[in-house]
Amino acid sequence: MQKIFLREWQRRGLISDEQQAAIEQDENNRPFSLHWELKTLLYLGVTLLNAGLGWLIYENIDDIGHGVVIALIAAICIGCFVYVYRHRQPFSRQLTESPSPYFDYVLLLGCLMFVILEGYLQFQYNIFGSRYGLATFVPMAFFFTNAYRFDHKGVLSLGITALASWLGIASTPRDVFNSLSFHDSSLAWTGALLGVVLCGAAFLSEQRDFKKHFAFTYLNFGIHILFIACLGGIMGLENPLFSPLAVAAVAFFIWYARKQASLYFMIVALIYGYILLTYWFFQIEGLLNSDSAGFLVMTYFMCSCAGVIYFLLKYKEILGIKDKKKDQTDQ
Repeated sequence: MQKIFLREWQRRGLISDEQQAAIEQDENNRPFSLHWELKTLLYLGVTLLNAGLGWLIYENIDDIGHGVVIALIAAICIGCFVYVYRHRQPFSRQLTESPSPYFDYVLLLGCLMFVILEGYLQFQYNIFGSRYGLATFVPMAFFFTNAYRFDHKGVLSLGITALASWLGIASTPRDVFNSLSFHDSSLAWTGALLGVVLCGAAFLSEQRDFKKHFAFTYLNFGIHILFIACLGGIMGLENPLFSPLAVAAVAFFIWYARKQASLYFMIVALIYGYILLTYWFFQIEGLLNSDSAGFLVMTYFMCSCAGVIYFLLKYKEILGIKDKKKDQTDQ
């Protein structure tokens, strides 16, 4: 395709024969980056290795024996952390570059092996007894410690997930809606508090300049947990106290998205805000039983579509991206 355009430009006299040949040579000799492809394959390899080991153990547990399985998992975990500690970089408050291309993946594998080993020991030998809080607190502390010591966002995500488990909730929207009931008021408030704490951790890391590149991970978990808890409290519990919290969260993240020129957080805040607005719209007493219900519903969704189109056309202006670029040009 590139060659077709070059020939067309050359035919129109936009570029000379020498320029065409130089561009083609540069395109042919330019190295192709496989960075993200290799990272994806390595992460996929770690996941498949864990899945393969699990399947192998499950199919042959009677022949292998529990002691051999525990020894194998422990050996892999210890081997990973021996490698990590031998190649570790000095601790820094800032972003730390990986000492080797495989460092992050070995660390992630070691952490996954650790939680598998702990789960296996608890299931088979009940080492923690009925102290399930301790069984989730140990991996949580382990993950957070290693995430900050070795500067790994993936391990930090494991730590946040373990924190959510320790508090008694699931940290993904699908699990919340499928396996949990928000008819428990304490659960909804716990989720809202966790969301606020995670968002606070993100802003604190930015303000203190301490691993501030972790802020997005904290915010990404915090915003979803906070909004899901609020929506659950509003729709499931019909608790009016969650409404001002949800409205404040929508307004805050819209402000934050404009400040950071973040399209992602703007879209997330608007989606949850739209869900909340739609719920309130259909809660209007007598709306669906009125003669004009069809017209009102159609008008609402038509206006919503118009709002989406307007946002897609004007999102750069809404986020202030154009203004920032203009200011940089003027400077």
